[in-house]
Amino acid sequence: MVSTENDTVVELIEPVFGGDSLGRLDDGRVVFVPRTLPGERARIGLREVRKDYARGELLALERTVEGRVEPPCPSYRAGCGGCSWQHARYDLQLRLKRDIVVDQLRRIGHIDDADALVRPTLGMLDPWHYRNQARFNVGRRFGELCFTYRGSHRLLRIDHCYIVQPPINELLGRLQGRLVDLGRRLHQVTIRVGANTGDLLLTPALPELPDIPSGQPFLAEELLGRRFRLREPSFFQVNTRRELRPLPPVFGAPPPVPLPTNGLSMADLLALLVLDRVEPQPDDLVVDAYSGVGTFALLLAPLVGEVVGIEEARVAVGDAVHNAEGVANVRFERGKTEHVLPNLALHRPPSAVVLDPARAGAAPAVLEALLALRPPRVVYVSCDPSTLARDLRLLLAGGYTLADVQPLDMFPQTYHVESVATLTA
Repeated sequence: MVSTENDTVVELIEPVFGGDSLGRLDDGRVVFVPRTLPGERARIGLREVRKDYARGELLALERTVEGRVEPPCPSYRAGCGGCSWQHARYDLQLRLKRDIVVDQLRRIGHIDDADALVRPTLGMLDPWHYRNQARFNVGRRFGELCFTYRGSHRLLRIDHCYIVQPPINELLGRLQGRLVDLGRRLHQVTIRVGANTGDLLLTPALPELPDIPSGQPFLAEELLGRRFRLREPSFFQVNTRRELRPLPPVFGAPPPVPLPTNGLSMADLLALLVLDRVEPQPDDLVVDAYSGVGTFALLLAPLVGEVVGIEEARVAVGDAVHNAEGVANVRFERGKTEHVLPNLALHRPPSAVVLDPARAGAAPAVLEALLALRPPRVVYVSCDPSTLARDLRLLLAGGYTLADVQPLDMFPQTYHVESVATLTA
């Protein structure tokens, strides 16, 4: 509960990873305030007070900054926790995400020249209706499809989401309120679409609603001209909606693969960036750690001599093997990367290693194995700048040099930011 009896006025200083802005109370403690922007002056109520910090809720703005906009989504205005920055103009969102990456590299990674190494954030042309998947909670009483209120487990009915692709909203409208009398309890419904294939994957199966396509065994999605089979719950990048745009001037060489004729998605740009930073040569051996359904491994395969993928999830490895049919120079090893990489049987040292771990970052044993293998290039794809900074600190201490970090906005309207860090031995 927010205290309004002891409300206070704070100056917001800087953005923090998590979507809040940081200010200071009169006693010097930091306070985190959502739905605010750096440079604003806000009256806040304190909802959580700890010894070293506090969390507040916005009561009123006494000063705003250039770049604040009215959020278009009524669910966001009602407190939906799915987005965090709809109140910021998109160019400001991109600047804030770069600022956060720089801050995390400085504070956690001890990288003093982070500001010079982190490039401007690559963003979308139209930062709405881009997500190719959504997971909805199902209300127990009325069977509504819901997200949760920010900072709580309370359910908020959603009739239209401003960041998911149109086919998801269309199915949301057809499902809304129809899941209460199925004779069984549903906790969640997941809808995934192939933006470039038209495929649909809705789980769980809903045989009680024959007019709703559901229970598909897989869907296909396309990245840089290659199709990938995805079964639930295999991971794939969520931002695959293409936009007609020029190739951004962040690449060191011309694209090594033909570009789609109908534009580039943020996922296409991410893959192109990885290919560019690996600098593939025909005789190279590349290791793709945390390889998922084989995305980077299979895009690299035509450009190098051999690729070895490492992935823990059994379903993802099955998809990767399926996706690799007819590709002779790729193999996948199933297991935790921290177990497989230190003991990987290689007939020659790798020329490059691609790391794409989950938010928790790379396990210490993975970093130790990298330092032992010492590939000339490491390309680290991260969705969490704090764990990226932590891991870069260890790799830099082990003798690597950080060439650059390129943030990409895979998740507009949210605080999440993808980054590609390139290291050289």
